[in-house]
Amino acid sequence: MMAITGVSGLLGRLVIEDLLQRIEAKNLIAIVRMPSKVSDLSERGVQVRAANYNDQAAMQQALTGVKKLLLISSSEVGQRAVQHRNVIAAAKAAGVNLIAYTSVLHADTSPLGLAEEHIATEKMLKDSGIPFVLLRNGWYTENYIASVPPALQHGVFIGSAGEGKIASASRADYAAAAAKVMTLDNQAGKVYELAGDRGWTLAELAAEVSKQSGKTVVYQNLAEADFKAALLEAGLPEGLAAMLANSDIGASEGGLFDDGRQLSQLIGRPTTPLEESVLLAL
Repeated sequence: MMAITGVSGLLGRLVIEDLLQRIEAKNLIAIVRMPSKVSDLSERGVQVRAANYNDQAAMQQALTGVKKLLLISSSEVGQRAVQHRNVIAAAKAAGVNLIAYTSVLHADTSPLGLAEEHIATEKMLKDSGIPFVLLRNGWYTENYIASVPPALQHGVFIGSAGEGKIASASRADYAAAAAKVMTLDNQAGKVYELAGDRGWTLAELAAEVSKQSGKTVVYQNLAEADFKAALLEAGLPEGLAAMLANSDIGASEGGLFDDGRQLSQLIGRPTTPLEESVLLAL
């Protein structure tokens, strides 16, 4: 049996949809906080079990009979280390044979503050004795595409990434990679550095938005504090604004770039081009 956590989230849902094209639904377990959110999966034959990252006992129960687990990292930045520890302990007690974990690109050398909890989780996995495989994901293109509407409204795309190259890929690309790894044999010990085929700067993103929309959009580079302040003014929560601003600084230092093309090699096709993501956004 194969289980995926966080299936009601954007990435988890895409992963399980991909897996349903590869294996029988009866061999899949979707672990979610609220089963009612994925009732359609139950109707399609997927086993839906209720558990969350804060409840180790419930997670252990949900992992009964599971041999392979895809642990999708928690969305609660600042709580991830504790939550992931609960899942790993539950997996060990339940006898899981392999954990695939969605970490961050080059976690061990990343300048992103976001990497800290991923590094801690990777160490927990090593210490657990459970065989594991690391899916070190780069940035989702959607993280930046979400800012296209206000950029069009104001004619300015703001950020703090400078000339840093961002080798992003679509969320669907990363989901396809996770699904593929879950169906492959002999994955224990592997570390995948997953990123888009081509890197781009925020100035290039602004230029592409201008080209496709017919409206002039320029990139304005801000200091980290100023970018965070702008995000707060736009209504983002303090923690999220701080994380995004810090991540842009990390991007300026090369933290979101990789040209190894392991992602496209793994999924057997090119990653989704920036141009296509912009077109969809528009």
